[in-house]
Amino acid sequence: MPLPAPDSADFLTAYHSALKDLQEERPQSLAPKGSLRELIEHWYKTHHFTKLEGSTQAVYRRLLERMRSAPYAGNPIDQLHQRHVRAIVAKEASASTTANRMLRLLHQLCQHAIELGWIDADPTNGVKRIASKSKGIHSWTDDEIAGYESQWPPGTRPRLALALLLFTGQRRSDVVRMGPADVSGMAIRVHQQKTGAALVIPLHADLRREIDAAPPGQTFLMTDRGAPYSVNGFYNSFVDWCQAAGLPAGCSPHGLRKAAARRLAEAGCTTHQIAAITGHKTLAEVARYTRAVDQKNLARDAMALMTGLSNPDEDAQT
Repeated sequence: MPLPAPDSADFLTAYHSALKDLQEERPQSLAPKGSLRELIEHWYKTHHFTKLEGSTQAVYRRLLERMRSAPYAGNPIDQLHQRHVRAIVAKEASASTTANRMLRLLHQLCQHAIELGWIDADPTNGVKRIASKSKGIHSWTDDEIAGYESQWPPGTRPRLALALLLFTGQRRSDVVRMGPADVSGMAIRVHQQKTGAALVIPLHADLRREIDAAPPGQTFLMTDRGAPYSVNGFYNSFVDWCQAAGLPAGCSPHGLRKAAARRLAEAGCTTHQIAAITGHKTLAEVARYTRAVDQKNLARDAMALMTGLSNPDEDAQT
């Protein structure tokens, strides 16, 4: 439809309307055919991405959008080689954790490209992960747990939160959804939001007492307004409870999940037994706890043997 004359009173209205229509008709994606940019946009629509937890999607999307907006993303994916993968990871990542996450995302994208028939081989194969110097999320010590418990006595909401995290070994995204309907006899059922794993965990006596003392509600952890906590809302409240107990800033809900695994290892549980509680899909993370505990116990026993051998006369006299 032609525009009115420029000196017409309706010209500006018709002009802006035409611009709006033009923008709406413009295709959403201008990604070159077969490019990394198009592959990323295609992967967003797959089950591999849509099945992820919302928080994980947000992290992945932030990194993927960084790649998608870069000039190299317009290049054909079948021209991506190992040297390019290394350059992308080095350029876009400022820390080893981020670098390795981007490498993993590129691997998933390339696997999807193989499924689509865009490439025949995965150029991320053979690209080594960057060794991380970080120790990861801080695992609570027994002293820190005791300090928290001294601040928050039994029957309080912060104490219930600690018991749920420590005696189930679950993530905060699962703990905030736990409620009376999940308890059956002396066990609690968990359907992990992140992995989809279905677990049945025996109730620890301390957790049983806290659950029995909790006020009625849809979930065990309810806000002051009587609504279930959101994942982020619970995290913020938990940080405040830790600060009130005088704990260091590194004490987080996930740190109690790690402390639960450590305590299970110290009790003599195998990696498979620990994973049956925590729901870890791989045993590598769990194995770190059992190895650390085994080393500590073996070193103690070895030192005791050496001490006994260093005093043979003393043994003979007795």
